[in-house]
Amino acid sequence: MIHATLIATVRGFIQQSWCDLLSVYYANTPIWRWLKSGALLFLGIGVWAGGSAVHSVTGWRPVLYLMAYGFLLIIWGPFTHMVLVPLTIRLRRNAETKPGRVFSRNSGKINLAIFAMCIIVLATFAPGVMLLDFSPTTGGDTGPSVSGDLVCEDGETVSCEIIEPQGIDHVVVLSDDETIESVEGPPFEFTVAREDLMETRTGGQFIVEFRDADGNRLQRLVERVE
Repeated sequence: MIHATLIATVRGFIQQSWCDLLSVYYANTPIWRWLKSGALLFLGIGVWAGGSAVHSVTGWRPVLYLMAYGFLLIIWGPFTHMVLVPLTIRLRRNAETKPGRVFSRNSGKINLAIFAMCIIVLATFAPGVMLLDFSPTTGGDTGPSVSGDLVCEDGETVSCEIIEPQGIDHVVVLSDDETIESVEGPPFEFTVAREDLMETRTGGQFIVEFRDADGNRLQRLVERVE
C-alpha cells in the first residue's frame, strides 16, 4: 500500500513538473518571449565558453558535444521562443490544412529532433568558428623578426646587396629552382651573371631566399631584370 502510494506521488510530481515546463515553454506574452530568449542566450554562451575552456586544456572529444550544444543554443533558443512557439500557437488556433495541424501538434518534437541532429553534426565536424582557444600563451621567445631590403644595380652583371638585414643567417640565390650562389653572413652581397637569369615574358629574373641556420626559408623575393 505504501509502495503504491509512493509510486503515485512520484508519478504525480513528474506529471505536474512536465505540465509546468510546458506552460513555461508555451508562454507567449512579449515579456515571457524576451525572458526565455535572453536566458537561453546567456546559458548558451556560458556552456559554449566553459566547454571550450575544458576542451583546450584536456582535449576530450566528448566535450565537443557540450560546446556544440552551447554554441547552437545561442541562436536556437531565441529562434524557438521568438518565432517557432508563436507560429505553433497560431497554427493550433487557425490551421485549416492537415499539414499545418500535424506540424502544430508535433512542432516541439520536430524542433528537438533537428536541434539534436545539429548538435551531433557540429560536434563531429567541429568547425573553426565553434572552437575557442583558452590555452595560456607564454611571453617567451617567439623567434627573431625577419627583414631586409633587396637592392640591385643592373649592368654587365646584376650586383645586389641586402640592406639592414635582420634575423637572416644566410641568403640563397636561385634561378629556375637551381642555386646560383649562397652568401653566408653579412654583408649579404652577391652578383648574378645575365646568362644565369631565368627568362620570362617580361625579361630575366632570379629568386632570393632568406634562410635560417637550419636552412629553412624565412622569406622569398623575386627580382626581375629588364
